[in-house]
Order: sequence, then C-alpha cells, then structure tokens
Amino acid sequence: MTSAPGYADSKERQLKRLRRIEGQIRGLQRMVEEDQYCIDILTQVSAATKALQSFSLGLLDEHLAHCVVAAAQQGGPEADEKVREASDAIARLVRS
Repeated sequence: MTSAPGYADSKERQLKRLRRIEGQIRGLQRMVEEDQYCIDILTQVSAATKALQSFSLGLLDEHLAHCVVAAAQQGGPEADEKVREASDAIARLVRS
C-alpha cells in the first residue's frame, strides 16, 4: 500500500515548524560562539527540545490517525506491522 504520508495535509505547517526549530539550533550555535552564560544556553536547549518533542508528538498523532487507521481498516499483516511500528516509535519517544 503506497499512499501519501499522514502529514501530507499539513506538510507546509510541519516544514514551517522545522524551520523555526532550525533557527533555534542556529541561535544556540551563536550563543556558544558569543560565549553566552551557560544557564541561558541551557534554557534555549530546553526550548528547542520541547519544540522537537511537540513536533514529534504531532507527527505521531497524524501517523496514528492516517496510516495506522487505514492499515487497521484493511487488516492483515500490514495492520500488525503498522501497529508495531507505532508502538516502537512511541517507545523511542518515551526513552528520549
């Protein structure tokens, strides 16, 4: 089964979020280059981490609502595989 990814309808919004996160990372590099105070850098690291976590959870939600639901409706081994993939992805997110 080949179909559009679960985020297809929100691709531009997702890319915008990733560009914002990329800007945060560049800001961290600049802070280190400018010898900023450690705690200020750590505060920005925390903000970038939360932004990535939020992006990940949104992407996971779209994957579950689109890809996993579609596979479950079809049933069979592909449904089992999609559920396993989603479970593995959730486990990785929880560990990070």
